[in-house]
Amino acid sequence: MAVKLDEIRKAAQRVASSLGLDVVDVELATAGRERTLRVLVEKNAEGRAALKAQLASGAENEELPEALREGTLSVEQLSGVTHGDCATLSRDLSVVLDVEDLVPGGEYLLEASSPGLDRKLTKPEDFERFKGSLVKIQTFEPIKNNRHWQGRLTEATGESITIDLGAVKQNSKSRKSGVTTVDIAFSNIEKAQLIPEI
Repeated sequence: MAVKLDEIRKAAQRVASSLGLDVVDVELATAGRERTLRVLVEKNAEGRAALKAQLASGAENEELPEALREGTLSVEQLSGVTHGDCATLSRDLSVVLDVEDLVPGGEYLLEASSPGLDRKLTKPEDFERFKGSLVKIQTFEPIKNNRHWQGRLTEATGESITIDLGAVKQNSKSRKSGVTTVDIAFSNIEKAQLIPEI
């Protein structure tokens, strides 16, 4: 029986939404007979707005990460999920997965966690949200004879993104391309992720 990740993703989003979370990614990893279903979540827009308000209030709050309080990390870069959020999501989602039999074929381990500072970017909204951040992009088709690009995300439209290559040291292929910015169509992005700046 095949595992239908799209159905699992929809179920995970239903449960996550009820907890004020958004699903970033769902993946099923197998190692021998061991199967691990990973669900990466972050606070939804309202949750991030609440974190911003809490930070803007200026009140001493030891619950907020030190890097956020010091300003070296932005609320947008922070997923904002707690251990409690992950535990609740894991408990509630495991019931839904079992009742709807979305992971057939025996036992599996369910992991719920933050996407981390090097989170994947998968939707146009992700690129819009993280404008100004450092990104690493791999394309399906080469651009200027190169499929791997790193730089600062300066623009994100509905069709493409623009990366400033001067923001990071480039590999030899990127340097030889002779360009300072690169435009990449969304349809040509195979993988994209943030590069942590701490």
